[in-house]
Amino acid sequence: MATPGSSSDAPSPPQDALVLRLEALADDVDALSLPLPTVGAAPAAAVRTALRAQLEDHLLPRLRRMDAPLLAVVGGSTGAGKSTLVNSLLGRHVTAPGVLRPTTRQPTLVHAPADAAWFASQEVLPSLPRTTGSADAPARSDAPARSGDAAGEARGVHLVPDAAMPPGFALLDAPDIDSVVSANRDLAAQLLGAADLWIFVTTAARYGDAVPWSVLAGAAERGTALALVLDRVPAEPAGMADEITADLQRLLAEASLGSAPLFVVPESPLSGGLLPPAATAGLREWLGLVGSDAQRREEVVRATLTGALASLAPRVETLAAAAQEQEAAVEALRERLDEVYAGALEQLDANLTDGSVLRGEVLARWQEFVGTGVFITSVQSAVGRARDAVTRTLTNRPAPARRLDEAVSTGVAALVVDAAASAREDALLAWRADPSGTAVLAAAPPAAREDVLPDGALVQVERLVRDWQGFVLALVSESGQGRRTQARVVSLGISGVGAALMVAVFAGTAGLTGAEVGIAGGTAVLSQRVLEAVFGEDAVRRLATRARDDLSRRVGELMASQRDDLASWLPPLDDGLVDRLRAPLDVSEHQGQHQGQGVAAAQGRGAE
Repeated sequence: MATPGSSSDAPSPPQDALVLRLEALADDVDALSLPLPTVGAAPAAAVRTALRAQLEDHLLPRLRRMDAPLLAVVGGSTGAGKSTLVNSLLGRHVTAPGVLRPTTRQPTLVHAPADAAWFASQEVLPSLPRTTGSADAPARSDAPARSGDAAGEARGVHLVPDAAMPPGFALLDAPDIDSVVSANRDLAAQLLGAADLWIFVTTAARYGDAVPWSVLAGAAERGTALALVLDRVPAEPAGMADEITADLQRLLAEASLGSAPLFVVPESPLSGGLLPPAATAGLREWLGLVGSDAQRREEVVRATLTGALASLAPRVETLAAAAQEQEAAVEALRERLDEVYAGALEQLDANLTDGSVLRGEVLARWQEFVGTGVFITSVQSAVGRARDAVTRTLTNRPAPARRLDEAVSTGVAALVVDAAASAREDALLAWRADPSGTAVLAAAPPAAREDVLPDGALVQVERLVRDWQGFVLALVSESGQGRRTQARVVSLGISGVGAALMVAVFAGTAGLTGAEVGIAGGTAVLSQRVLEAVFGEDAVRRLATRARDDLSRRVGELMASQRDDLASWLPPLDDGLVDRLRAPLDVSEHQGQHQGQGVAAAQGRGAE
């Protein structure tokens, strides 16, 4: 295969605009997150992996250096004889054939000594570590072994300089595309995506297998320059080789790969582990012509580059559509969360103002505070004398305002805790009914998946009620600055007036039944009269409104905080990613020959 040739170290003209655009695209592909099980997530994940690798391993390095060595990747299915073929083409053992299947070995890249710096650099296949040395000598690695690497598992690339290789041309023996070892399959796919030329090797017995054809279809979609090798073709019975070759050509034509050159390697006994020279003569001659001629190499390189660029738009659209699905799924979960907490807050607000608080302990403590039911009745039946009666009663008899304050605190806290707990339970139930919500919860810490409120929430509620009651007392103190009003507040006590104001805030009968309605009604009237005796009718309305609004604000903030705690487990998505992915990608100046035409043209001139 050794033929004269030359390579240039001078960089090709910069493709600045397109390189910058593809670098930005690579960043966006990296940024794409697909954590939710939407319809397009799984297909898009495979597209993302292949596209990111192709951008990093092929398109960007190639556009930065159009004159860089052509990389021909020898790939195929298990047991196709790829390594034996590469060794036979070079006339010596540079890569180790697998004896046991599946073969778990490091892929070997054979290059001209003049191209060593290019393949050792991080400009090409940057994510893969390198080892160097001959096939028989101990390998030297330029990267430490990573924790978790399985013994013998394919990783990185082994570089072998060989004087038989023409400068500007390299062969890479890749792992099996259908290996049962996932690391081998993934690496094979990555290397094929980095290829300027893919030499696909199959056998007479396995050329119809489904997996290789699915990979070939992907290569055709990406516009990869392609040549095929049909290996181990039997000579007997007579005519079998022609029949097999014709059938494979038919399949290639149906797959829109009919222009790809096809080389037949007859089944032959090995000598020293190598095929006889005659068996690989046609392929060796063609590779020699392509490898030794800069124009032929350029045609192959540009054919693959053109096809790869043309394939970007539909694949990027697949990613954009999947990203949009993710955004929609997250938004749906967020909206459900908002609906649940909005409903819970609305119900809580109603419960805090419909008299529900004024039952049980609160009623008992209020009656204890103002006196017996007889007192309430007397106030209701003599409205004209209410102010004086209330003032005399509360002045002459110390009121247990503290116990009433504690009862109100306990009642309000119970309602808030119940509303927050119910909202959390309903929100988690709604998420569990959605596959995307289930995925979000599965990724959250165990404590986040609990239906019960976290301990911190109970502390928040206690602080909320305490702070609100402090606000009410401050409001009473602030509003009692006038001389006459101040005297009344002092005579009743700030805590007593504050208790009456709290009761007025919770007054109502919508949530009560039976005898409670009458009791709560009397309680509301009495608290109203107490306040009017101190501040006047208009001022009482303003004070009650301010106290009620402040409580609603505090409760709203608490519920929003609880909602936000759950929302924090939604996956963060880049709001502008879909638009960036769908931004126009102008590759018109690089449009040219399609993938098969580049290698076909090179083959045609080789026959001249």
